[in-house]
Amino acid sequence: MASMSKIMIIGNVGRDPELKMTGQGRPVCEFSVAVNRVTGRGQGGEREEQTDWYRVSCWGKQAETAQQIVSKGRLIFVSGRFQAREWTGKDDVKRTSLEISADDFQLLDSRRDREGMAAAAPAGAADDAAKFDPDEIPF
Repeated sequence: MASMSKIMIIGNVGRDPELKMTGQGRPVCEFSVAVNRVTGRGQGGEREEQTDWYRVSCWGKQAETAQQIVSKGRLIFVSGRFQAREWTGKDDVKRTSLEISADDFQLLDSRRDREGMAAAAPAGAADDAAKFDPDEIPF
């Protein structure tokens, strides 16, 4: 029987990509992606948000493309293979790293849209966005 492991995420790029070469001369590009999720309501009745961070690796030609077009803050879709790695830091604390070896990625915003939205946002728009509650949508 065949098996498959696949992960798909949509989030914001947390740091600009770094392009490196393996010992065999194969390009690899690494960057991080932050994925926010609402976990419910806190004691004060406000929505609680948590952020999961993923390390993303792209290989070969895809790595070179990622290094050229991906940048911090961009909204991105990534699909690939998922792997959780445990490691011990310099402070002897055990940590977990969530890593994705990307099969594919796609930018979901355009740089022009991002810059235009920031310039065109009316005063008070941030306050309105903070008051929005998706649980109030009737469908």
